[in-house]
Amino acid sequence: MARHALGVLGVMAASILLAVSAAMNYRFGFSLGKSNLDGQIYGLASAAADCFKALVPFFFFAAVRNRMWSQATAAAVVWGVVTAYSMTSALGHAALNRLDTTGKRAIEAANYKDLRADSKRAQEQLTWIPAHRPAETVAAELNVIKAQRYWAVTRECTEVQGKGARDYCQQYHKLNAEHASALESQKLESRLAEIGDKLAKTVGGTAMAEADPQASVLARLGGFEIERVQTALTVFVAALIEIGSAFGMYVAFAYWRMHDPAAVEPPAPGVASESPAKDSALWSNAASAAAREGEKAVQSAPKRVNANDNRGPNGVPDSDIQRHYRQRVVSLPGSSVTAQDLYDDYCNWCEEEGKEALPMPTYSREFKSLGVRKDKIGGRIRYFDIGLRTALGHEEDKKLSTPIPRAA
Repeated sequence: MARHALGVLGVMAASILLAVSAAMNYRFGFSLGKSNLDGQIYGLASAAADCFKALVPFFFFAAVRNRMWSQATAAAVVWGVVTAYSMTSALGHAALNRLDTTGKRAIEAANYKDLRADSKRAQEQLTWIPAHRPAETVAAELNVIKAQRYWAVTRECTEVQGKGARDYCQQYHKLNAEHASALESQKLESRLAEIGDKLAKTVGGTAMAEADPQASVLARLGGFEIERVQTALTVFVAALIEIGSAFGMYVAFAYWRMHDPAAVEPPAPGVASESPAKDSALWSNAASAAAREGEKAVQSAPKRVNANDNRGPNGVPDSDIQRHYRQRVVSLPGSSVTAQDLYDDYCNWCEEEGKEALPMPTYSREFKSLGVRKDKIGGRIRYFDIGLRTALGHEEDKKLSTPIPRAA
């Protein structure tokens, strides 16, 4: 169960990487178009090439396994072309995205520094203003001064004659200066409040001292130039996505097939299970045929049918799989053996003979060359018209060990 869960998680992770890579390629291809239609054409072509990049490994390794070298070469060439195109598209998208992000952060950092400088200047100017009363209070006293007789006599303190007029105008100018200080103080306080609101919004967002903090930290740690670090990070992100999307799906499916006996070989064309009841009836008939033929098969060990010994000129089998087939498998028309039971018997035979068992996929591929008919029924791979000597021997032992009832 855990192996199946790991396989499912691997397929999901590979699918996400493939979707991300296809989206990156589509967006970059779309940006190359002169018009909206041209962008759609380039984007769809880029996404299709990226998906094909993930499918080609299946074709390539299948061709290599079947020794079809021309198809393998063609698949390798196609994979190289589409992978190179996808890699360049991913690099372009990653570079544009990183430059755009770092540019915005640089602008925000500069604006933040400017706001801090403006706030500092406003605070310094505010400290230069002398102590004063509120502007409304000073304005009220100015109105009282202007209502006096000297305001008209001095023509608004433009023609001052006599000591009384001088004292009056001096008081007026003093109140006027205090009023101007109060107004300037209000203006600076309003400016400081406005800057404070902007700083609060910026601090709550993404204002940073560095436009690219990741590259800055790595550059300081490694002693490199920040431009080189940014380029390396861009290449690394693109390589991660492209390599993961190119081989992730193949690796996940290979792991799944390696631990799934029912998926070792594909089913024969046109064969499918119609219903569980029909499968049960088929197995019952096969079991009955095996019981009827068991004793004869064990005693006579007839020659196998639908098989090829593949022996050399000296009569020695070419491989351990063929030796196991000769020693442990017999012809049994109407019977069948599951792929898992056959492989388990092969492993037991290897243990008895002191040999190292091959993996199940390799065993299934070589056993297929012996010519035994194979179908997939009920979700399991079965080999027909054969039986295992060990299974038939157990059936015979059961018959011999059954007590004969005494006559009454």
